[in-house]
Amino acid sequence: MKIEERGLVYDATRQLPAARVASFTGLLVTKAGTAFCSFQCGSKKHALDSTVRIFRSTDHGRTWSDTGNRFETSFQGVAGSLSSGEMEEVSPGRLMVITTWFDRSEPARPIFDPVTEGILRTKQLVAFSEDEGKSWTPWREIPIAGLKGCASTGPLLRWTDSTIAYPFESYKEYDDPQPGRHGAWFIATKDGGRTFGAPVLVAQDPQGDVYYWDQRMSVGKTPGEYISLFWTHDLRQKKDLAVHVKHHRPGVAGGDVPRTTGLPGQISAPLLLDDGRLLAGVIAREKPGTVTLCQSDDDGKTWPHRLVIYTHDEKALLTQGAENIDFVQYWEDMGKWSFGHPAIRLVGKNKLLIVHYAGVPNCLSVHWIRVDLTR
Repeated sequence: MKIEERGLVYDATRQLPAARVASFTGLLVTKAGTAFCSFQCGSKKHALDSTVRIFRSTDHGRTWSDTGNRFETSFQGVAGSLSSGEMEEVSPGRLMVITTWFDRSEPARPIFDPVTEGILRTKQLVAFSEDEGKSWTPWREIPIAGLKGCASTGPLLRWTDSTIAYPFESYKEYDDPQPGRHGAWFIATKDGGRTFGAPVLVAQDPQGDVYYWDQRMSVGKTPGEYISLFWTHDLRQKKDLAVHVKHHRPGVAGGDVPRTTGLPGQISAPLLLDDGRLLAGVIAREKPGTVTLCQSDDDGKTWPHRLVIYTHDEKALLTQGAENIDFVQYWEDMGKWSFGHPAIRLVGKNKLLIVHYAGVPNCLSVHWIRVDLTR
């Protein structure tokens, strides 16, 4: 693995204050080879004015242009803000985007309530484009069967039978006084986004002590097969554990309980290649912070091949370290972190395109890196 080229999708230093914080990046590469990078954009992370922006590249990420669309952030007459915009190609020339919408009808409320430890009321919304992202249909709500405190957790999945899945997590809502219970899920559509099935549970600790946060998923070789990587946090021990992995194969026993990868880090984006190699873009926040591209040849048990593709000097004033983590303060730190959220996709046969956000507090850009997998 060798870095071939790098640059910026979105240069926040050239933007007005209302558009100077880009985060929560997503990436789609269509069958024709066009790359789309989506991200949350606003005056700060999860700002009242946060929306989704989409940029487009036709040269494997070397140059990017704004598709020009501006998404509506209110829904059914209620003021809101948008999180990430995860995209998939439903059929040639037809794109789908799914976002988490946050209810901002009470603007003084932050995303996370430090008293109840719940989050603002959310909805999962879907829209479609027939013109490469220049315009989109109005938002439509995806039903989530009574789950609360739900939020997107990474790129959409598309299997060879055209089934598309949306990964998300559930927790609890803002005013709920009961203890929260975290779960990682996905919900799938078999008809291009017209209808969605019931949520499918991916990971949940029966005792509620371990949280499988921010799952990132990659499809396997057969329909229904997937690999998930989890930022894994132990509430009882008050620390992050190593990244965990789950490899689900329909009809095959033994793969449905997440196990450790041994990789230290938080959000980790997987990509399972046709030859069986498993790649992961891993965020680690020790000093200095890093984005590392890791490769496993044995289904995530060992990771002998590692390439640091980005090093970060964190300037945010953080309060939490690696041990004895205060859960409420950790949530505050998440809003301060100034790099992260990798997404990885193949461009061509042996080239990997990676996007992530990085910068300094209150000025976060979107970076791209292309890696040659043959070297």
